[in-house]
Amino acid sequence: MGGCTASIAMELFIGPQRHQPLDDDLTIPSNHLHNFEHSIISLSFFLYAAFAIVFDKVAPKKAQFSLTQLLGAAAFGQQLLVFHLHSADHMGVEGEYHLLLQLVISVALVTTLMGIGYPNSFLISFVRSISIVSIGLWLAVMGFMLWTPDFIPKGCFMNLEEGHKVVRCHDDEALDRAKSLVNIEFSWYMILVIVSSMCLYLYMIKIHGEKVEYQTLSNYELGDEEEEGGDDVEAQKKINAGASKSFVQMGKGFAAMDIERKMNLIQVIFPYRSWYEFRRNFNKLEEWMTLIKCIPFYRSMGAV
Repeated sequence: MGGCTASIAMELFIGPQRHQPLDDDLTIPSNHLHNFEHSIISLSFFLYAAFAIVFDKVAPKKAQFSLTQLLGAAAFGQQLLVFHLHSADHMGVEGEYHLLLQLVISVALVTTLMGIGYPNSFLISFVRSISIVSIGLWLAVMGFMLWTPDFIPKGCFMNLEEGHKVVRCHDDEALDRAKSLVNIEFSWYMILVIVSSMCLYLYMIKIHGEKVEYQTLSNYELGDEEEEGGDDVEAQKKINAGASKSFVQMGKGFAAMDIERKMNLIQVIFPYRSWYEFRRNFNKLEEWMTLIKCIPFYRSMGAV
């Protein structure tokens, strides 16, 4: 938010010679159109950051992440629209930088929208993070390559137009060469970003390791995915309760099977036709078992 505020102040109040971007009749002059366009981008990200802080304190937990991602997508969409319809020349070297920048912004916009539907996808979050970093780095590269005289391609020069300097080329051949150099530069830049991102990922895995987390299948089936630690505790309670119930049911099943086996054994030894007959035979069995247990006792008494 501080960076966005500083950017807006630079574009509208510090940068202009009169420290305000309007004419005497309160209209926007042509040489300050790009200042308003840049400040709109900064304002979009300022609003995104401000509402993200508000949502952390006020919004419901289930809607907080989706709304924050939606605001981020709106900010990237605003940035893409402004650079696509930029008031600067789209045919020169600066236009080629802007065209390549739009590709990276498009990736950030698409992955942010996909993050609403797939909040737990590591790949989407990883690509979005890489694209956001790439946007900032490419803007810095543009600043150095377009407004540093030593980095201007051969056959081109800096020309003051409508209050700001623009890179122009002497002929079409020099312009085509300059655009080709920008494309090669962007290719090297993307290779460097990808290699750096992969190395960073491998380093983080080596330091922290992968943490395996499990989640109940019912959450995905009902579309109620838990995101915070408190919700995970509730989900764990449900898992433990379900596990305890399953163990009780298994115990009941084993007890029923054990009783059934005993009943079958008694039926084989003492066939019966009615409950009365069963009780009578069962009593006889108890008498015989008692008698058998007493025989060693009487033998020991007789030996004494």
